[in-house]
Amino acid sequence: MPCRTIGILRRSAVAAAGATVLAIALAGCTSGPGPVPSSVVPTSAAATTTPTAAPVLVPSGTAAQNLAFFDFVNNQTISAATAQSQTPDGVAFITALRTGGFAVADMQVTPDITTVGVKADSIQFSVAMKGQCLIGQYGFGQYHSLIAPVLGTGKCLIGETRAIDW
Repeated sequence: MPCRTIGILRRSAVAAAGATVLAIALAGCTSGPGPVPSSVVPTSAAATTTPTAAPVLVPSGTAAQNLAFFDFVNNQTISAATAQSQTPDGVAFITALRTGGFAVADMQVTPDITTVGVKADSIQFSVAMKGQCLIGQYGFGQYHSLIAPVLGTGKCLIGETRAIDW
């Protein structure tokens, strides 16, 4: 073996031994099990908890009160499309939101097809509620949402949107 290789192996062995000694030394610094952080649920308690109910639409509520339901509907739409090896489009999101109880008159959606005729990489869709907007975006297999104020135009999205005529 060349001297350089032996030197590298020797340094690696020394580093590994040093890390082991450090780990043993730090392990000796504890006096036993400490208190469990409040955010950690013991396994036995986790088994007895009941699942939370699905969120529901609060028709006269604010955007903040309806964000969980908005996300729930959109994630269900994504799951349903993915189960069929498809990608959800604007029609799927808007239809699901309408079926969920959101008013079509308060919605906007960006085009699914670009100006050169190919499927858009991502789409945005929104629902205006009491001066605020629930805005969702889906693209590249990722879903994101947020709450933003209604724009000066009275709309939620900037740029070209398509007519919701289905």
